[in-house]
Amino acid sequence: MSQTETLMARDGHEFKVYIAKPDGKARGAVVIVQEIFGLSPWIMRTTDSYAADGYLAVAPALFDRVRRNIVLGYTPQEMQQAMGYRKQIETAKAVLDIAAAAAVARHTGKVAVIGFCWGGMLAWAAASELPLGAAICYYGGGIPNLLPKVPTCPTMLHFGEQDKSIPPNDIERLRSAYPQGSYHIYAAGHAFANDDRPDHYDAQAAALARSNSNAFLAQHIG
Repeated sequence: MSQTETLMARDGHEFKVYIAKPDGKARGAVVIVQEIFGLSPWIMRTTDSYAADGYLAVAPALFDRVRRNIVLGYTPQEMQQAMGYRKQIETAKAVLDIAAAAAVARHTGKVAVIGFCWGGMLAWAAASELPLGAAICYYGGGIPNLLPKVPTCPTMLHFGEQDKSIPPNDIERLRSAYPQGSYHIYAAGHAFANDDRPDHYDAQAAALARSNSNAFLAQHIG
């Protein structure tokens, strides 16, 4: 069962969240953090999939800080728009929204944050500042810019070895700064988990990353 609700962050900002509930008692909760395209159909399907796995899943609409109901596609023009919106949102403000989303889910038990692309970077930021049970970062470009801040909860990171936007030396910087992280490198490029982007999607890498993530959540969240 899924629904849309309105939450308020600690700075008074009101924003929408997409909430998907499991059929039975929740094993815990996950906050799904969007790419730069808003609460896209793929993000909502991903949120639903974690609810199907038994978690209360919450996806905050981070672009509500710029304009309500922004959902973009993957054309070059929309990519430019998406980058423009993303640049208008401070990381600290996005973390406030993630914190509010996590707060409404804490009644289920431990909470993890799972982010993709921009959301992967924000998941690292949230894991560095919020009391979370775990974090999973998919191809989070820009994470090295957050150093020396590192997660205070168990964190898994997924990268594509063919991702031209995240050079190998960035990953090595993270390994050096945060050696306790669980790092996974796949024979794929950027956005390999998004099956709405056939030019990026890699079914084998996506399935393996999801399997790794599921095991990680089972270990740290329930």
